[in-house]
Amino acid sequence: MSVVNRPYLLGRAEGRALWFLGSLVTVKATGAQTHDRLTVAEFLNPAGFAPPLHRHLEEDEMFYVLSGTARFQCDGEELTAGPGDFVLLPAGLPHTFVVGSVEPLRCLQLTTPSGFEDFAADVGAPALERRLPDPGPIDPAALGHAAARHGIEILGPPPTTSPPAGAGTA
Repeated sequence: MSVVNRPYLLGRAEGRALWFLGSLVTVKATGAQTHDRLTVAEFLNPAGFAPPLHRHLEEDEMFYVLSGTARFQCDGEELTAGPGDFVLLPAGLPHTFVVGSVEPLRCLQLTTPSGFEDFAADVGAPALERRLPDPGPIDPAALGHAAARHGIEILGPPPTTSPPAGAGTA
């Protein structure tokens, strides 16, 4: 059976909302809507947040920063991004980022091909309230197993230092 896709509009607070590694993720487009070509999600990461060092085996990961700042580290390069900046992290390259210490990072995350939404749902939990929670502990073993099921390798812990408060394009 083929899927017939239709245009749609989602408002700022609309889309499937998940708590994922202590961040609020609102999924805007999935593989089901894009013929498995693309996932689009809006992220709200708390100030100081950093994911583990990891790499996607299949997906290119892109970020368009809406507000806040972050220092992205990818394959030995550092890219400091702020509002209006775009960051590309190609598939296969180790990467992570650290959100600035002054305010949360709000960004659009795009992955191609699609599938990131399945990883976020596997690791995360439905968000009934759309505000940043206390992240609580994350089970590294469970995260590693879920990542492996979705073509993501966890390579190391999150970085521990915060980026500068100001933003700019590297």
